[in-house]
Amino acid sequence: MSADGHFRVPKPYNEPVRAYEPGSPHRASLKARLAELTDARTEIPMVIGGERRNGGQPGSLTAPHRHELVIAEYAIGKPPDVEAAIEAALAARAAWARTPFEARAAVFLRAAALLAGPWRDTVNAATMLGQSKTAHQAEIDAACELIDFWRYNAFFADELLAQQPANDATAWNRLEYRPLEGFVFAVTPFNFTSIMGNLPTAPALLGNVVVFKPATQTLLAAHFLMRLLEEAGLPPGVINLVSGSAAEISEQVLAHPDLAGIHFTGSTGVFHEMWKRVGQRIDGYRSYPRLVGETGGKDFVVAHESADVAALRTALVRGAFEYQGQKCSAASRAYVPAAMWKSLQPELAAEVDGIRQGDVADFRNFMGAVIDRGAFEKHRAAIEFARTSKEARIIAGGETDDSVGWFVRPTVVETTDPGFRLLKEELFGPILTVYPYPDGRFEETLDLCDRTSPYGLTGAVFATDRSAITLAADKLRNAAGNFYVNDKPTGAVVGLQPFGGGRASGTNDKAGSFLNLIRWISARAIKETYVPPADYRYPFMAEE
Repeated sequence: MSADGHFRVPKPYNEPVRAYEPGSPHRASLKARLAELTDARTEIPMVIGGERRNGGQPGSLTAPHRHELVIAEYAIGKPPDVEAAIEAALAARAAWARTPFEARAAVFLRAAALLAGPWRDTVNAATMLGQSKTAHQAEIDAACELIDFWRYNAFFADELLAQQPANDATAWNRLEYRPLEGFVFAVTPFNFTSIMGNLPTAPALLGNVVVFKPATQTLLAAHFLMRLLEEAGLPPGVINLVSGSAAEISEQVLAHPDLAGIHFTGSTGVFHEMWKRVGQRIDGYRSYPRLVGETGGKDFVVAHESADVAALRTALVRGAFEYQGQKCSAASRAYVPAAMWKSLQPELAAEVDGIRQGDVADFRNFMGAVIDRGAFEKHRAAIEFARTSKEARIIAGGETDDSVGWFVRPTVVETTDPGFRLLKEELFGPILTVYPYPDGRFEETLDLCDRTSPYGLTGAVFATDRSAITLAADKLRNAAGNFYVNDKPTGAVVGLQPFGGGRASGTNDKAGSFLNLIRWISARAIKETYVPPADYRYPFMAEE
């Protein structure tokens, strides 16, 4: 039996960030759970149609900051597992699509409450271990941001469904918001547990079913999120987690005629390949797949001569080196007036060289390790390139050490070449390249910043001169989907700064807003005429 009513989703609020200060009960409980998971060697199956599947020979998951620490054994899926995940999603589709919106929203609102409470330490600790995040970085990501996604998505979806067409005396016009016809493929990155939680659940909230492929390094957190969602009441088959080779799974999924959408966060190159494959197979799909992607960035900070130098220095340190620079929004290039740089440079170098780095279980550390060997080798090569370049010098950091974990020291490179390679290429690591531009050339430097990189994700301007801020906002209009004034270019908050960029950075569908949710619906207009005409003839056809 169904009940009628205009149910309003509770007004959302942003989850308060816990400080984990010494002596606090939150610090003690997180450390205790971290110790438990460190020793647990968790078994991580795939979850398909609500059932656990172990796939073939399992793989080992190690902590990036401790090579010898195996934190989990995970299932490696094979083609039959991927096919089973697709079939399970399609089998669950009809019932989930018919489920009233308020019932679907209730699942994710309950999930938010569970994550804010009893599951918080577990998901935070899993993120710290698997992704080498400090307690603070895990808290603002795995707990607070994901809680915010689930609360705000339900609220924005409710507002979206309330949008209805106008009516007159002849008919009742209605707009119905259907899920997409088929399944959504959610592919998530290693760097944010919140993104991993949002990409499959945002489409599911709107009635879609999902095949979910998280990055291997995040499987410990993904495992616990799936258990949390089950406890929140998510029916079997709505979200199906598969693990294994990303290339092999994508090849199989993208060939399926019922692919209805891709929700992706990852590298620009991978998204390009997925887009190409969808285009090549467009004749074989039941509908045009929706492609939503947030990809790379080469994010900038531009300082005007009126900038507050202390604020600029802090923004560069936090923006470039929090979570080892492994944020698509991380500050990786900076443009500073030459005279200002002369005084800022020694202060910045001293601060960066003083950063503590090591095992994230030691809460005194500001940084952990980079994610894996591939990232480590890429960053080491970039540092060596800078070290041997005639156009650059390393003013802080520059060391790497893989004896215990994948540790790359926070590094600041100064270059005299505005076209220097490290100002252009995305590194996704703790390397900040600074170009001290000629004094008095702010406007020309804005043009340089705009054209140097193919990306358009985040950027910041530091100035106290309002005309300089206005000029930068205009000149850099398309250079950043998220533009910050006197703040670091990282740390977008759900509901406050919808996130996403254009150019090579993605489709700019703004996660954490109604704009993203629109992509997961297929609207149907319904016109119900009160008194249908009984004669096909129009008045103009009558005799004179």
